[in-house]
Amino acid sequence: MTQTTVALLHPGDMGSAVASDLISAGVRVLWASEARSPATRARALADGLEDRLTVPTCLDESSVVLSVCPPHAALDLAREVAEHGFKGLYVDANAISPDAAREASALIERAGGYFVDGGIVGPPPRVAGKTRLFLSGAAAGQVQNLFLGTRMEAIVLSGDIGAASGLKACYAAWTKGSIALLSAIRALARHEGVEESLLAEWARSQPDLAQRSTTVTQQARKAWRWVGEMHEIAASFEGAGLPGGFHRAAAEIYEQLDRFKDAGTPPALDEVLDALGKKDV
Repeated sequence: MTQTTVALLHPGDMGSAVASDLISAGVRVLWASEARSPATRARALADGLEDRLTVPTCLDESSVVLSVCPPHAALDLAREVAEHGFKGLYVDANAISPDAAREASALIERAGGYFVDGGIVGPPPRVAGKTRLFLSGAAAGQVQNLFLGTRMEAIVLSGDIGAASGLKACYAAWTKGSIALLSAIRALARHEGVEESLLAEWARSQPDLAQRSTTVTQQARKAWRWVGEMHEIAASFEGAGLPGGFHRAAAEIYEQLDRFKDAGTPPALDEVLDALGKKDV
């Protein structure tokens, strides 16, 4: 049986974990270290990715490209791969809008490649049973087979390109959107001097909200990564003729938490709430 070779060009926390998962199942995974940070290099080395230095070399040796990168970079990466003339299977597993997925698909297919839309739900797949990869498009079954024997469950959806990105957008619209909303509500209540009264009412009528409103402290250090995703979710709503303002506001909330980026320990709730609503004027 021929070993599949995958190019994973952005081994961040999620991408590197996905690569490690594939490698554990016998898949060869390449990456390009040129112009990448020492932290990225160390992560890729630890997870067993093979360094081919440059993107063109990675693409020349690979039959599959797996794109796991920040949402704002997804289309640029698809364009770069297409311009190289890659004619293999391109899997976009980024948190982008369905329309963006369709645009990326057009770029890859015009260059002669094949495109699969993907959406990851759950944490980096270091433990089995916690992470799903939703897939859509004509070649989705091939990608599902690629992940057989890994810690990540690959699920093929019945829809066309855009279905997997749409499902991911809907899922994160609630999980990440609600964290932003609840933290903003706590900040507003504090500003108006009614926080304790609100918590008392929540305890009577919405007993889960007080605890859920503290979730932001655990997420604040990586909230900067979610800004682009909130904009993509807003674009998803707008593409369906729905208001996108909910998640553009969520993006603003997460932008205000940028000061906690990659902090050593989670901030206290008081620190997070004090950070919200304080914009430079």
